[in-house]
Amino acid sequence: MPKAYWVSAYRAVNDSDKLAAYAKLAGPALTANGARFLARGEPSKVYELGLMQRTVLIEFDSVEQAIAAHDSPEYQAALAALGDGADREIRIIEGV
Repeated sequence: MPKAYWVSAYRAVNDSDKLAAYAKLAGPALTANGARFLARGEPSKVYELGLMQRTVLIEFDSVEQAIAAHDSPEYQAALAALGDGADREIRIIEGV
């Protein structure tokens, strides 16, 4: 079964306190559900239409595990803490 990758791209941080509250809950919630954080932070370099925006890359054993982690009550609590604190998107993709 191919691994899965969760990519979060932050377009804007609107409230750093809300983002900090989210991070405090989200990391443990995702790790408890099988997440392995591979990279997070600002890009070292962007090309073409790339944006200098915070990006997080997380590995899971499967797409199903990544979706279950997102939908878990613990991660949903983290999302509630984030609220409108950031404009971002999350993509879950299957590895090759």
